[in-house]
Amino acid sequence: MSDGASNFEIFLNEYLNSLRFVKSLAENSIVSYRSDISIFISFLEDRGIKDFNAVTADLVSDFFKALSVLNMVDRTAARYHSSLKGFYNYLCENDYCLSNPLQMIDTPKLGKKLPEVLSINEIDQILDKIDVKHPAGVRDRAIIEVLYACGLRVSELTGLKINDLYLEEEAIRVFGKGSKERIVPIGSSAIFWLKRYIAEYRAIYVKNFVSGNSVFINKRGAAFSRMGVWKIIQECAANAGLEKRVYPHIFRHSFATHLVEGGANLRAVQEMLGHTDISVTQIYTHVDRSYVKQMHKDFHPRG
Repeated sequence: MSDGASNFEIFLNEYLNSLRFVKSLAENSIVSYRSDISIFISFLEDRGIKDFNAVTADLVSDFFKALSVLNMVDRTAARYHSSLKGFYNYLCENDYCLSNPLQMIDTPKLGKKLPEVLSINEIDQILDKIDVKHPAGVRDRAIIEVLYACGLRVSELTGLKINDLYLEEEAIRVFGKGSKERIVPIGSSAIFWLKRYIAEYRAIYVKNFVSGNSVFINKRGAAFSRMGVWKIIQECAANAGLEKRVYPHIFRHSFATHLVEGGANLRAVQEMLGHTDISVTQIYTHVDRSYVKQMHKDFHPRG
């Protein structure tokens, strides 16, 4: 490969065209690759490097150290590693470069981000501030009670049908990712508010040709949208005076965390959440350990 900084851009464009026309990658992905690799090229040019063959593993390590100085999160660093490794593989496959220095650099390990959760008191705070003297308040209370009682994703909540409710058996049927079916227990409080919602709100607004069999409907009689649930939860959290970010999925995290804190079997929590891999559920054991540490810090005389 001949010298000259312009070669960097020539080979980058050739690589991006191969992603576009040979691998049929989406344009958004190509834009992301261009951005990552261009930043690396700027790093090389700042150091007077004009040939990809001159790039060593140590130099690549210096690049990732520079990213860490910029407080680049692990997930972003891992993406840069993937982008550069793919680019160098292309250069080597086409004899533009003799070796791939990324092969000598470990992929940055992604730290597991602990899920955000609400405390039991915070959930009570939200529920207690809902004005249930009006049908809309009963609806809002039922939505949050069911989200928290069953650990549902918002799409699972909005997809609930009347024939998915087995309230006498204290259970509901849920269709999760990939339309995978599971049966989830539902507690007495959620059952109470769900029955009241059906009698006091749904009965008023239901329109068979619009509502179909959907459990949760809006005032037009249509099935609730994900955004509609978001708006309700944000309004309820604001009314409760909570400063932390509250969104539908936080009730699912809270459901799992409170079960684990209470001593629930991890396999049972996995089944209720609909996780195919227990390693996904295990994140809640980390939350549990952090909770125990906090309890020690708060209540031990020498914490």
